[in-house]
Parts: sequence; C-alpha cells; structure tokens
Amino acid sequence: MVSKLQQGIKEMQNQNFEEAAKLFTEAIDEEPKNPIGYINFGNLLLHMSDYSRAQRFFERAIELDEHAATAYFGLGNTYYEQSLYPQAQEQFSKAVETGLEEADVYFMLGMTFVHQDHHKLALPYLLRAAELDSDDVDIQFQYGLCLAQAGEIAQAKATMLKVLELESEHSDAYYNLGVIALYEENPIQALEYFDRAIEIQPEHALAANGKKQIEQVLHNDQD
Repeated sequence: MVSKLQQGIKEMQNQNFEEAAKLFTEAIDEEPKNPIGYINFGNLLLHMSDYSRAQRFFERAIELDEHAATAYFGLGNTYYEQSLYPQAQEQFSKAVETGLEEADVYFMLGMTFVHQDHHKLALPYLLRAAELDSDDVDIQFQYGLCLAQAGEIAQAKATMLKVLELESEHSDAYYNLGVIALYEENPIQALEYFDRAIEIQPEHALAANGKKQIEQVLHNDQD
C-alpha cells in the first residue's frame, strides 16, 4: 500500500502542490512524531518559495530527530535561496556530519564558499561532488570554474574539457577554455574557443568581448 507521504511526493513531482500539501498534512496529523512528514512538507514549501514556513517545518523535523540529515539539507537550501550563505553553509555541514553522502549536499556546501569568495575552501567539497556524480554537467562546470578561480589552471582546463565531453554545446565551457588559452598565451586557440562559444550562443557577451580584444591585438601586431 502506498503511504500518504509517497502519494504526496508523487503529487509534488506532478506539480499538484495543493494535493501534495493535503496529503503531507494528513501524514503529519497521523504521525506527528515522524520527522519525514515535516521534511517533505518543508521541501514542498521550499519549492513554492515560502521560505519562512519551510524553515519552520525543517526545524520541527530536527527537533524530532537531531540526526535527520535531509532536514539540515532542506534548511540549508532555504537559507541558500535567500542568499544567506554562512547560515546555509552551517546547515549543509551538519547534513554531511549526520551522514548525508550525496553529490548535491557537497555541491551546495561548496557553492556557499564560492558565493563568499572562498574558492580554495570550496574546492574539496566541489571535488567530492564531482567524484560522487561524474556525469552532472553543472557540478563539473562549477568545479572547473572554482579550480580556475583558485589558480589551478591545468586542472581547470582538464575539467572544462570533461564538461564538453558531457555536453558538447556548452558555450560557457568554451568561453572559459578561451580564457585559459589566453592565460597560456595562446591567442589563436583562445579565438577558436570564443568563436565556438558565440556559434553556440550568439548573444554570449563575454566571448564576444574576448574575441574583439584578441582581434584588436592581432591587428595591431600586423601593423
């Protein structure tokens, strides 16, 4: 027999939020000491951008079970969505400490450091996320970006090339490879990467600007 929580999750996945809320409420009424009901309702409220209520549901789940790792993760997401990165960082750390070993939590923890401009501190968490989910394009891309910002250029290049293996039309990966090529003093290759980024995304302003600057330098060299 499918439980009300399982039914509620299915309704939530099908965008039937009112029906999901009804089922989660019934599940909580039937088992008020079960943190899972509060976590699911919190996730629903988070999905609907009702952050203050979502926070209360996650906190209630933690009151019932201080080892409920997914409640800390949900609470972290609630803070993250409001750009409260230090608070989000604290909750994601607790989720990891209480046993949540998933790519998403390491990724989000890494991103809280990125948003605070602590790229070197972000790296081990983004690396762990990249190891746990090697096929996730966003995780691999953000890891590559963080490597570049931390000055790890060779690794950043290898990671951006991996992004292109996963998604051959990733314009931002081509743009960043262009920037790396400039760093390596290879303007011709940089131009090729910028051209490819623009080919995929004609309105890519950063690539267009990079291309323009290289063409000016090359033109001046010819004069």
